[in-house]
Amino acid sequence: MSETLETRPVPQVETKGGVIAYLAVDGAVKAAELYRKAFAAEIAAQHPVDDKGRTMHIHLYVNGSSMMLGDFYEEHGHAKVAPAAITLQLIVDDAQAWFDRAVAAGCEGIMPPQKMFWGDIWGQVRDPFGFVWAFNQAA
Repeated sequence: MSETLETRPVPQVETKGGVIAYLAVDGAVKAAELYRKAFAAEIAAQHPVDDKGRTMHIHLYVNGSSMMLGDFYEEHGHAKVAPAAITLQLIVDDAQAWFDRAVAAGCEGIMPPQKMFWGDIWGQVRDPFGFVWAFNQAA
């Protein structure tokens, strides 16, 4: 029997980083594709989608760290909720380039990178799924 996307085992991947953000989004496959374009994410592993187009798990590498995401499954008690009180911060060498790429990929610019009172260059975008991303560049 040949393996299909539905039967192929999910590969073991290296988890990078100590604390891993695990986002619940409405459209995890679309989010992963946006993150690939906006934040140079690499898809390390992805569970197959179900008949509703949802996936329970995607593992990404973003800026040297792991990040995970999956769709909401309301029928299993995982109701859709909007993101709140979270910022995903990326430590980068060129905050303006990261900001520009994210905006070009479809994120909303919240605060263009600028020198902050603590001395670093910092800016923010909001992705179409409601998550805020910040870019911090040491000055």
